[in-house]
Amino acid sequence: QLQLVESAGGLVQPGGSLNLSCAAPGFNLDHYVIGWFRQAPGKEREGVSCISYSGDRVNYGDSVVGRFTISRDNAKNTVYLQMTGLKPEDTAVYYCAGFSFQHDVCTLITSPYSLWGQGTQVTVSS
Repeated sequence: QLQLVESAGGLVQPGGSLNLSCAAPGFNLDHYVIGWFRQAPGKEREGVSCISYSGDRVNYGDSVVGRFTISRDNAKNTVYLQMTGLKPEDTAVYYCAGFSFQHDVCTLITSPYSLWGQGTQVTVSS
Protein backbone atom coordinates (compact mmCIF):
# COMPACT_ATOMS: atom_id res chain seq x y z
CA GLN A 1 0.00 0.00 0.00
CA LEU A 2 1.42 3.36 -1.03
CA GLN A 3 1.67 5.67 1.91
CA LEU A 4 3.26 8.98 2.79
CA VAL A 5 4.52 9.48 6.32
CA GLU A 6 5.09 12.88 7.91
CA SER A 7 7.55 13.44 10.70
CA ALA A 8 6.30 14.56 14.07
CA GLY A 9 5.23 18.17 14.42
CA GLY A 10 5.26 19.89 17.74
CA LEU A 11 4.79 22.97 19.85
CA VAL A 12 6.87 25.97 18.85
CA GLN A 13 7.03 29.49 20.20
CA PRO A 14 6.18 32.38 17.87
CA GLY A 15 9.20 33.28 15.80
CA GLY A 16 10.59 29.79 16.13
CA SER A 17 11.43 27.17 13.54
CA LEU A 18 10.40 23.63 12.82
CA ASN A 19 11.35 21.16 10.12
CA LEU A 20 8.95 18.58 8.74
CA SER A 21 9.76 15.68 6.49
CA CYS A 22 7.67 13.46 4.26
CA ALA A 23 8.88 9.95 3.53
CA ALA A 24 7.59 7.19 1.29
CA PRO A 25 8.45 3.82 2.73
CA GLY A 26 8.15 1.09 0.15
CA PHE A 27 7.98 3.10 -3.05
CA ASN A 28 10.01 5.59 -5.03
CA LEU A 29 9.11 9.28 -4.94
CA ASP A 30 11.25 10.18 -7.94
CA HIS A 31 8.34 10.91 -10.27
CA TYR A 32 5.94 12.29 -7.71
CA VAL A 33 4.90 15.87 -7.25
CA ILE A 34 4.81 16.50 -3.51
CA GLY A 35 2.79 19.15 -1.77
CA TRP A 36 2.39 20.30 1.79
CA PHE A 37 -1.07 21.34 2.90
CA ARG A 38 -2.48 22.41 6.22
CA GLN A 39 -5.86 22.62 7.86
CA ALA A 40 -6.73 24.62 10.93
CA PRO A 41 -9.92 23.97 12.92
CA GLY A 42 -12.92 25.42 11.15
CA LYS A 43 -10.94 26.33 8.06
CA GLU A 44 -10.52 24.82 4.62
CA ARG A 45 -7.41 22.89 3.69
CA GLU A 46 -4.77 25.31 2.43
CA GLY A 47 -1.87 24.75 0.06
CA VAL A 48 1.40 25.58 1.78
CA SER A 49 4.05 24.56 -0.70
CA CYS A 50 4.76 22.13 -3.50
CA ILE A 51 7.76 20.77 -5.37
CA SER A 52 8.07 19.14 -8.77
CA TYR A 53 9.56 15.68 -9.16
CA SER A 54 13.01 17.07 -10.03
CA GLY A 55 12.93 19.75 -7.38
CA ASP A 56 13.42 22.46 -9.99
CA ARG A 57 9.92 23.87 -9.62
CA VAL A 58 8.55 25.03 -6.29
CA ASN A 59 5.59 27.10 -5.22
CA TYR A 60 4.43 28.65 -1.97
CA GLY A 61 1.18 29.90 -0.55
CA ASP A 62 1.05 33.66 -0.06
CA SER A 63 0.96 33.33 3.71
CA VAL A 64 4.27 31.45 3.92
CA VAL A 65 6.38 33.03 1.20
CA GLY A 66 9.77 34.01 2.55
CA ARG A 67 9.34 31.95 5.71
CA PHE A 68 8.97 28.34 4.51
CA THR A 69 11.30 26.40 2.23
CA ILE A 70 10.50 23.13 0.51
CA SER A 71 13.17 20.78 -0.77
CA ARG A 72 13.61 17.15 -1.69
CA ASP A 73 16.33 14.56 -1.64
CA ASN A 74 15.33 11.85 -4.07
CA ALA A 75 18.29 9.73 -3.01
CA LYS A 76 16.78 9.66 0.48
CA ASN A 77 13.24 9.42 -0.88
CA THR A 78 12.23 12.34 1.32
CA VAL A 79 10.72 15.81 0.95
CA TYR A 80 11.36 18.48 3.56
CA LEU A 81 9.54 21.58 4.72
CA GLN A 82 11.62 24.06 6.68
CA MET A 83 9.45 26.50 8.57
CA THR A 84 10.89 29.65 10.09
CA GLY A 85 9.38 32.78 11.57
CA LEU A 86 6.42 30.75 12.75
CA LYS A 87 3.27 32.62 13.72
CA PRO A 88 0.25 31.52 15.75
CA GLU A 89 -1.76 31.51 12.53
CA ASP A 90 0.51 28.74 11.23
CA THR A 91 -1.08 26.43 13.78
CA ALA A 92 -2.71 23.57 11.90
CA VAL A 93 -2.49 19.93 10.98
CA TYR A 94 0.08 19.64 8.22
CA TYR A 95 -0.25 17.01 5.51
CA CYS A 96 2.10 15.92 2.79
CA ALA A 97 0.52 14.67 -0.39
CA GLY A 98 1.69 13.37 -3.74
CA PHE A 99 0.76 12.39 -7.23
CA SER A 100 2.68 10.87 -10.08
CA PHE A 101 3.08 13.26 -13.00
CA GLN A 102 5.27 13.21 -16.10
CA HIS A 103 5.73 16.98 -16.28
CA ASP A 104 8.14 18.84 -14.04
CA VAL A 105 5.66 21.19 -12.43
CA CYS A 106 3.71 21.38 -9.19
CA THR A 107 0.43 22.77 -7.94
CA LEU A 108 -1.17 23.92 -4.71
CA ILE A 109 -4.57 22.69 -5.88
CA THR A 110 -5.58 19.65 -3.86
CA SER A 111 -7.55 17.73 -6.47
CA PRO A 112 -4.63 16.09 -8.36
CA TYR A 113 -3.10 14.69 -5.17
CA SER A 114 -3.96 11.02 -4.78
CA LEU A 115 -1.69 10.07 -1.88
CA TRP A 116 -2.00 11.71 1.51
CA GLY A 117 -0.20 11.31 4.79
CA GLN A 118 -2.07 11.11 8.06
CA GLY A 119 -1.08 14.60 9.09
CA THR A 120 0.97 16.05 11.92
CA GLN A 121 0.01 18.77 14.37
CA VAL A 122 2.01 21.98 14.44
CA THR A 123 1.12 24.41 17.21
CA VAL A 124 2.64 27.86 17.46
CA SER A 125 2.03 29.36 20.85
CA SER A 126 3.82 31.02 23.72
